[in-house]
Amino acid sequence: MDYGHPLEFGAFITPAAARPQDPVLLAEVAEQAGLDLVTYQDHPYQPAFLDTWTLMSFVAARTDRIRIAPNVLNVPLRPPAVTARAAASLDLLSAGRFELGLGAGGFWDAIEAMGEPRLTPGEAVTALEEAIDVIRELWDTSTRGGATTDGAFHHVHGAKRGPRPAHRIPIHIGAYKPRMLALTGRKGDGWLPSLGYLKPGDLAKGNAAIDAAALSVGRDVREIRRLLNVGPVQDGWVEQLAQLALDDGIGTFIVATDDPQLLQRFGEEIAPAVREQVARERRAQGTVVATARSAQALSLRHEGIAYDDVPAGMRTIEPGDFDYADVSSTYMRGGSPGIVLQPESADEVAAAVHYAARHRARPLSVRSGGHGISGRSTNDGGLVIDLRRLSGIEVIDPERRLVRIGPGARWMEVAAVLGEHGWALSSGDYGAVGVGGLATAGGIGWLAREHGLTIDHLRAAEIVLADGSTRRVDAASDPDLFWAIRGAGASMGIVTSFEFEVDEVGEVGFAQLAFDASDLEGFLTGWGAAMEAAPRDLTSFLILGGRRAGQPRVAYVLAVVDSPDPDTIIERLQPFAQLAPLVGQSVQLTTYPRIMANADIGPQHGVGEPVSRSGLVDTVTPSFASGVERMLDSGATYFFQIRSVGGAVADVAEDATAYAHRAANFSVVAFGQQGAALDAAWDAIAQESRGLYLSFESSERPERIGEAFPPATLARLLEVKRRVDPTGLFRDNFPLSGVEAPAA
Repeated sequence: MDYGHPLEFGAFITPAAARPQDPVLLAEVAEQAGLDLVTYQDHPYQPAFLDTWTLMSFVAARTDRIRIAPNVLNVPLRPPAVTARAAASLDLLSAGRFELGLGAGGFWDAIEAMGEPRLTPGEAVTALEEAIDVIRELWDTSTRGGATTDGAFHHVHGAKRGPRPAHRIPIHIGAYKPRMLALTGRKGDGWLPSLGYLKPGDLAKGNAAIDAAALSVGRDVREIRRLLNVGPVQDGWVEQLAQLALDDGIGTFIVATDDPQLLQRFGEEIAPAVREQVARERRAQGTVVATARSAQALSLRHEGIAYDDVPAGMRTIEPGDFDYADVSSTYMRGGSPGIVLQPESADEVAAAVHYAARHRARPLSVRSGGHGISGRSTNDGGLVIDLRRLSGIEVIDPERRLVRIGPGARWMEVAAVLGEHGWALSSGDYGAVGVGGLATAGGIGWLAREHGLTIDHLRAAEIVLADGSTRRVDAASDPDLFWAIRGAGASMGIVTSFEFEVDEVGEVGFAQLAFDASDLEGFLTGWGAAMEAAPRDLTSFLILGGRRAGQPRVAYVLAVVDSPDPDTIIERLQPFAQLAPLVGQSVQLTTYPRIMANADIGPQHGVGEPVSRSGLVDTVTPSFASGVERMLDSGATYFFQIRSVGGAVADVAEDATAYAHRAANFSVVAFGQQGAALDAAWDAIAQESRGLYLSFESSERPERIGEAFPPATLARLLEVKRRVDPTGLFRDNFPLSGVEAPAA
């Protein structure tokens, strides 16, 4: 039976210790010859052989493309919990190039000599099955809590999961007897026998046993790749391997040889000829190509999503895929989308937009970094266009300090690249935030009072619109759309690249101060007055939490002074030191990239929905401060922050960008657990507010649109929206579709 697997070819190399570099050099030959896989036998009791794990790690470091696997790992001498960590580690270090071949043992005299007990054949199969369970449990980092399995031979009790491999590591099983073949069908990803150990008809019998076991647990028989170790054949090699593929379903041929010339011939001559012959026969027979997804994964697909019609060549992730848990949720929001599309170019973004337009009944989320406090960068049952692969950062004009940045880049990465040139771009306060969301909403960061918002440095943008067309816009080309992008870009389309003119920024002062804020009203008003009076080279954020029983209230002030001079830094901070007793302080001379290197840009596993309210205020008045204190004391918020704005932000006319309310000196945000409680406590703050900042507002109140955009701004935005997205495709992030223009 032909299972329709794409053909692969590999090498089975002796890990001889006498000439330790030879197995490594042969792996390099195999890679250069175009082979897909290099494998090594594992006999830890054999002093004539190198240790297989050590050898595979060394080979991974010396190669770039070829995949690596044991053929097969001696499980009785490799504790499965440790094997899981070792395999995941090698997979991460090799960028997803590791595969795991497992065997139940067999050389029991030698295994006993190494200190492990002898097992009967039946016990060995049971032990292998338990080992597979342990390994997969420890790889499953999407499940919360420690891993626990109880078996007769292997068990873990609350073992910490991880590290998570770079990809779903396939487990191939070296099997010959009925119980091993059945195990392969139930739990294996591949069958890995050696042709020399098989009698005529054994491949067909083995396939039948594996298929029956697979079907008994609801698997598609094509989920299990059939691999085969073969010896060199001088005559009729192409015909023999092609026949094994067509008649016995072999998808991977692994030649056992230490002859570099034979390896080269196998990769450069034999493999292409076999592929060509098999492809020709498959076309003639109409063979169905094996799917890459398991039956279990396919069963998790959502009805109404055209999974088989996704744009050709685009990476997609579905429920049940190995990577799904890492892309379904965001930093603060849990989600379960029906499909995640990850385009790599503007053309692929356009294809993703066309695909989304065919699914108008489904939610549509666009994601750059994955915070999405206000924007719905994930959803339940819908589509997510994930821009992480559009993450380029390049200097396009050094004289103008003009850079082009992709929406999927993270701000800590941007800061690091710009820092190499002595430049910086003010961009929020957390390095893991994605460029796209922040750079279309505003961008209130550590350098805002001196250098303005992130959007104030935008000189041009490439955007994909709802009809799939791509435009480059700037102040001269479609100035209305360029205006709208700077403050309401998520409603207009998907920006696929930004061109920024950045600033020269050298060493800066970074202060982290903690105050006894028992007199909270006095502290807040004093801090606000000090900020309004401060030179522009100082930008400061203030953070408060709920009161702790029996302890004084503590206020945390973080500040950046854009100066390399220690005396200037201390001078700028001195007014704050007079506000209240200091209970902690740290002031250092550092760089902007180091400040932004404060984040983990790995997978995000948020749960629930963020609850937040946002506002922009001109002055920290006593009534505002009193409202903040009441809100904190009510327990409605666990995190309250004020960011200083003003300065260079206010130098830009309020109608120059879709981000308005530029006269405000402060941006305020509160996070809570319950929306109703936070809304009620926020009323006092709302009385002092002149608007809100999109990036921090999670509420879906209809009136928030009018709070975010003054009437003239909203009217202009609606005109642009009707032109570039008349059907309201982009509707899940501060949607403008259906909003009526304000009365003149």
